[in-house]
Amino acid sequence: MDELELKKLLERKELELNALLEVTQSINNNVSEDSLYKIFNFTLRSNLNLKKLALFVLDEVWNCKVNFGTHTPFHKHQLDDRFRLIKRIHQMSEFDEECDFHEFDMVIPVAHKTETLALVFIGGLHPNNYDRDESIKFIQALSNIIIVAIENKKLARKQLEQEAFRKELEIASDVQQFLFPEQLPYTNRLKVEASYLPHDRVGGDYYDYIPINKNQFLICVADVSGKGIPAALMMSNFQASLRTLLRQTPNLKEIVEALNYQVMENTKGEKFITFFGAIYDLSLKTMVYVNAGHNPPILLDKSGVQLLEEGCTVLGAMNPLPFLNEGFIPNLDEFTLLAYTDGLTETVNEKGEEFGVQALVNYLQANQTKDIRTMHQDIIVSLDGFKGRNSYRDDITILSCRVESFGVSN
Repeated sequence: MDELELKKLLERKELELNALLEVTQSINNNVSEDSLYKIFNFTLRSNLNLKKLALFVLDEVWNCKVNFGTHTPFHKHQLDDRFRLIKRIHQMSEFDEECDFHEFDMVIPVAHKTETLALVFIGGLHPNNYDRDESIKFIQALSNIIIVAIENKKLARKQLEQEAFRKELEIASDVQQFLFPEQLPYTNRLKVEASYLPHDRVGGDYYDYIPINKNQFLICVADVSGKGIPAALMMSNFQASLRTLLRQTPNLKEIVEALNYQVMENTKGEKFITFFGAIYDLSLKTMVYVNAGHNPPILLDKSGVQLLEEGCTVLGAMNPLPFLNEGFIPNLDEFTLLAYTDGLTETVNEKGEEFGVQALVNYLQANQTKDIRTMHQDIIVSLDGFKGRNSYRDDITILSCRVESFGVSN
């Protein structure tokens, strides 16, 4: 190599080094991804006099981020499947004639660890072998620096999003915990037990026990359409409305009509809530209930088993409600009531069969003398065995209420 060639080589190396330093400084200054792609474009065109280039980057799907000098507008082009697993430099002559990238000379992969993150298609490199090899090394170095920097930006952005989501989830989870009563009565006369198995950290199920006066109390179960944070927040609003209305009136029909109106106003008919609410009077030994499109709870008393189905359609679907019936059960001095959400009965086994309501009815009839806490444990164990290797697809809530007339524990 003569002195002139050596001088040119040193000048070129100095230009490349300065270019890499400028890129590194831009990365340290936290410039945007678009700016990094523009720097990539400008640096290669000015330093190497490239005639053609297309940079494809994997961002969930492969997208062309930089393109110049080509007949085909690769910004609108889908990457051919054969290129997606490239791990080394390939000459385009290695690919068949049907390939859409034959206006390029070669493709250079950009990898991080074992994953190919980007592909650089180039054309018009200097024909001199030495210059050509040095140019490829520079393209590899520049591409790796920029693509890895962009990957780090994506990772940082994803971590920030995950952290924000985690905080939202914690808030929603705390909100949901306030939905449930801190304590449920468990006396000789009155026992109430609840089990809640969320499908995710935040669900849309709700249960409650609300004393009205020394003789009356309300128990309820509800399920909102949809899951996650919006469902939890919607149900929180529903619970607050129910408790406020119950302080104003013990009339269950009026409460349900008001709840329906509020759900409709809040969701504009896009979501709905299924609801079962019952008011029991310990002195009069009567139960009044409304079932608003919810799975019918099972009532077991001296006369046998009945499903509590009287009521109306789901809340929030239409206003006013097209019909609203109130169930009334007199002479109810000793009973067990089992309410639940559809996650329980719609759990599917490996054969595609649902757990169903009949399994619950059969269990209650066969085990009516058992303590209700034991009943809940039995049902959950039975459900877990029934589903086999299948996963639960929904939240599961079970609420039981038992009244005993003579104050004798089972």
